[in-house]
Amino acid sequence: MARDTYKYHFKLGNKIVHTGITNNPDRREQEHQRDFEERGHIVQVGHAVCRESALEWERDQRAQGKPTGP
Repeated sequence: MARDTYKYHFKLGNKIVHTGITNNPDRREQEHQRDFEERGHIVQVGHAVCRESALEWERDQRAQGKPTGP
């Protein structure tokens, strides 16, 4: 399996405002900057993993109540 999916938090300052996965962190950061604020940034969590593993991590994050959007 290809390890081409990144887990990330999008942050405004020190506050996590979105948790997700992507195969293109630069593009996704730009999308979030349009939705939230330009000063926000992506912080990658760990290394690139296979999509199935990333989806499992994302489900776990949701179950823990991590923010998923504006």
